[in-house]
Amino acid sequence: MVSKEHKRTVLCEKLQLLRSITNSHAQSKTSIILDASKYIEELKNKVEKLNQEISYAQNPADKNSLPTQVAVETQEKGFLITVFSTKSCPGLLVSILEVFEELGLTVMEARVSCADSFRLEAVGGENQELESLDAEAVKQAVLKAIKNCNGSSDQD
Repeated sequence: MVSKEHKRTVLCEKLQLLRSITNSHAQSKTSIILDASKYIEELKNKVEKLNQEISYAQNPADKNSLPTQVAVETQEKGFLITVFSTKSCPGLLVSILEVFEELGLTVMEARVSCADSFRLEAVGGENQELESLDAEAVKQAVLKAIKNCNGSSDQD
């Protein structure tokens, strides 16, 4: 019996530690574990983005081109568009959103940061009549908008 109580106490301590590390406010064991799982997934995404930034910074071939990365993934009903630029220019977000509108994409969800660098992660839903639109076309249109924005800010 002492062994079962000891195991239960150790388990409770570990759950409380997990709860504090993940900043969870959950009370049940299941909820604490679910919160920890979400926290781990968020950490994985952050590490992946940081690794992309590091590889970009270490790749000398990219230093002569625009300091921008654009990735477009096809999803069930649209695209996941990720944009990273080491510098932000005035109107960049507006230019990209105008491209979405021109392509007939509806922004379903988006996260944007324009502090020192520019980051955009958006889910664009495709309208019914634009079934022929592919990920490469979206990527090229976004890159063109970025290039136009960078070019116009250099002339100012």
